[in-house]
Amino acid sequence: MERLKDSPNNQSKMSEENPVKFGKRNRNISQSSSSSGSNNLSSSANLLKDQCYSLEVPEGGFPKNESFVSEDYLSDSSEGDDDSSRGTWDNPIEFLLSCLSFAVGLGNIWRFPYLCYRNGGGAFLIPYVISLIFMGLPVFLFEMGAGQFSSEGPIGVWKICPLFQGIGYAMCCLSLYIGTYYNIILSWAFFYIFSSFTTNLPWASCGNWWNTEACRRFDSKNCTSLGGIMANEDDCVFAKDVTIDVWRKLNETATNAKMPSDEFFHFFMLDISKGIHDIGSIRWELAGCLLIAWIIVYCALWKGIKSFGKLVYFTALFPYAILVILLIRAATLPGYMDGINFYLTPKWEKLLEINVWADACIQIFFSLGVTWGGMVTLASYNKFKNNVFRDAVMVAIGNCCTSFFAGFVIFGIIGFMAHELGVKVEDVAAQGAGLAFIAYPEAVSRMPISPLWSILFFLMLLSLGFGTQFSTTETVITVILDRFPQFRGKNRRWCTLAVCGCMFLAGLSMITEGGMYILQLVDNHSATYSALILGCTEISVMAWIYGVDQFLEDLKFMLGYYPYPRIYWKWAWKVVAPTIVVLILICTWKDYSGNTYGDYNYPIWANYAGWVITFSSVIWIPIVAIFKISQEEGPIMDRIKKLIKPSPDWGPASPRHKQFEGTRNYDAKFKGLKRDVEGSNMTLITNASQSAIINGDIKEHNISQLEPLKEAFEDDPSSDEEGLNMRVIIEDKNKDTTVTSSDETKNTVPTSKK
Repeated sequence: MERLKDSPNNQSKMSEENPVKFGKRNRNISQSSSSSGSNNLSSSANLLKDQCYSLEVPEGGFPKNESFVSEDYLSDSSEGDDDSSRGTWDNPIEFLLSCLSFAVGLGNIWRFPYLCYRNGGGAFLIPYVISLIFMGLPVFLFEMGAGQFSSEGPIGVWKICPLFQGIGYAMCCLSLYIGTYYNIILSWAFFYIFSSFTTNLPWASCGNWWNTEACRRFDSKNCTSLGGIMANEDDCVFAKDVTIDVWRKLNETATNAKMPSDEFFHFFMLDISKGIHDIGSIRWELAGCLLIAWIIVYCALWKGIKSFGKLVYFTALFPYAILVILLIRAATLPGYMDGINFYLTPKWEKLLEINVWADACIQIFFSLGVTWGGMVTLASYNKFKNNVFRDAVMVAIGNCCTSFFAGFVIFGIIGFMAHELGVKVEDVAAQGAGLAFIAYPEAVSRMPISPLWSILFFLMLLSLGFGTQFSTTETVITVILDRFPQFRGKNRRWCTLAVCGCMFLAGLSMITEGGMYILQLVDNHSATYSALILGCTEISVMAWIYGVDQFLEDLKFMLGYYPYPRIYWKWAWKVVAPTIVVLILICTWKDYSGNTYGDYNYPIWANYAGWVITFSSVIWIPIVAIFKISQEEGPIMDRIKKLIKPSPDWGPASPRHKQFEGTRNYDAKFKGLKRDVEGSNMTLITNASQSAIINGDIKEHNISQLEPLKEAFEDDPSSDEEGLNMRVIIEDKNKDTTVTSSDETKNTVPTSKK
């Protein structure tokens, strides 16, 4: 900071007082002695020159870097770029892989291929890509951009509009629900892996103690092609060989027949009960697998993103290696091309059905994991200048390409299974848990070296699942740490342990004999309707209350340019994306007919319980809004108007990013110079730690407060500087003189002492 030299040649009389300007770039205070040349007054002026515009000087001087405008604030270096207490990614690759690992989950493997074949094969890709462009990407970029801009988690990021901070609490609830039941599925994968360490897979035959009379191996290709029915694993029966009654009974048995992999899943691993009313006891084998899963999650997260950031190299890349291996193996099996043709053959007439477009939008929405809070959390640990626009586009496209690529693996193997059974591909295709834990294991059991392929497949499911589970659990932990910063650092391990422990205990209800019904209920309601409501709300608040143009300015400050094309993002956020999400919500609500699992229909009370789960997260939006309004003062409308404006501390975490070139257009949205008040009561000081203050030098004088005047950069068009107009007045106890600093006159002015 420059200092104006004090010299006798610069001393002259003033006829009036001129306030000094304190700008961002030049806060110069000129100190001069009075015309009388008093030694005491000169000493005071020199003191003020050394200390610039200090108001009160503690003994020993000011501590280093505790000034309003510190060296870190003005520095262009990257040090202090982010909130170091929260931590940041070691490099941008870790963030990119963590986002990809979070977005690419089990749904890419067990849901997209099924939707593709059900909704017109290759024709389904058209609504799928359109949904990505006009709905998925805009929501995705908003969450990533807001998280990185503010370095805040799902709750803190809603300083953008405090009235709707309940959205953040709702996101935390979603992550809590999803993280609880997601690890249940991973415990199943562990159970299958442990069961695969044998020469013959336990679901390869019907000769086990848990099998029923309905179990059929279905090695029936030749029998079926000749019009016969398999009476058991070895006998093929034809209508001409039995009576009409026996033939009818065989047909009924064949209709209700179950594959051995189906009975292994339901009757051995789950030991499933008759319904949700019959919870039964805990399956302790699954409890052990669930404990292993949570131990892995804890070990991955107890050090925060420093440990998590290294694991994503495995969870993000390993699934692709396994998919390539399985694809090569599937391509060598008979029936592979039948499955691929069924997967890709377009049925253009399907594009005229509204359900096809609804399925595409829903798949994009849930595949990207928006509204869960995970993407906001991951982006909040970014460097401020990271190219979040590039990352959002890359992750979204990578997620969709993974879904498409996985279809070649899944349907190639399903084609092989249909070939082995002598049935059509559509008779074998399945989705969800039925595909991952029934259809695929059945196909694997028919391959040479079947245990190897079984282990590889379920290892792939584990790596996909943990990638999502890590981010989901980290979201819950981040919310707690942002709310209670004292748990950061060494205490983080205990916070992580408490979160993992509570979610483990909550998950025990889902590994009981009736746990499958609970899991399906939570899955259907925890992140379906509530996620859609949150998605519509968060985009609308950003676009219409905070302002889409303002958010684009925020992105420009981080990126150095507007996301291209700007007009597309503007109208996608304002109109297109919210409209699509509302339509999805309406279509989903319209198709609701109660919860089912297989042939079991949930009782009415269970359906009501599902809606309680749905609104248990959404209800936080009005609850938090009412609470915040009640904490304010004044008329209701004034309170609301205040709360829909960004919080004063909304903005970048780093002090040097608090104000930027667009500050003139901001209405007190950052902790900088506020423009909605006359003057200022802020204390402007510099780093004076290097100066030794001798109290004796100023014992004859009083240093008064800065006299706040109207801010000049609003009213003084001739000024090139931004800041406050102030004047520093030094009163001499012994003389009726006052020293007034001014960058224009550089003089002292005699005044009458009051």
